[in-house]
Amino acid sequence: MSKPFQFKEFTVHQDKAAMKVGTDGVLLGAWCSLDKYPDSILDIGSGTGVISLMLAQRCDAMTIDAVELDENAYEQSVANFEDSDWGDRLYCYNASFQEFSDEISEEEETYDLIVSNPPFYTDDFKTQDVSRNKARFTSSLSFEALIIGVSKILSEKGVFSVVVPFKEETNFIALAKENNLFLNRLCRVKGHETSEIKRTLMEFSFYEIELKQESLVIETARHNYTEAYIELTKDFYFKM
Repeated sequence: MSKPFQFKEFTVHQDKAAMKVGTDGVLLGAWCSLDKYPDSILDIGSGTGVISLMLAQRCDAMTIDAVELDENAYEQSVANFEDSDWGDRLYCYNASFQEFSDEISEEEETYDLIVSNPPFYTDDFKTQDVSRNKARFTSSLSFEALIIGVSKILSEKGVFSVVVPFKEETNFIALAKENNLFLNRLCRVKGHETSEIKRTLMEFSFYEIELKQESLVIETARHNYTEAYIELTKDFYFKM
């Protein structure tokens, strides 16, 4: 039984979701830009709903939708949304992103901000746990399917924020460009100063602008966090 994860302004129950609260999701929820004051936000593959909840805390967007394929994770997102102070702005759909994006584009609706902490382990490492596989493996949502869907339902001046393994960075940027999504901002993340780059946070739009590049180191030693990481996550984590 996984214990609930307590943030400063909300609680995330995670006993039903295959993917628990992790650093990737929290980083994306804290890092993604809200400078354009989005009215409508979509979280693809919500899992526990943690990113949606972080964005509800950070901004006044009236519509924060989430889409989650796995039924248990979907139920968990819904419950976490309802338990929060922002239940009236948060809504989760139980569907594949491909179905969801097709339906939204048919209705000619768009989102000003789309965020995703997508599945990214390739199929070589499948486990016996079907839900966990769905949450972690690209067979349930390939990067290509993700980007194609996003390009259909992102508003003209919208922003798409995503976190991927560093080794997938180049491939993801190329796929995005094929669909007229250009890299505007990028942050490479390391666990500590001497470790290899592990993740890349990226932000895309339909506009080619000068790329803003940054890097982030999480720890100086075990449980000793860098000033930059504390600054980024202090509104959420109690211990920051």
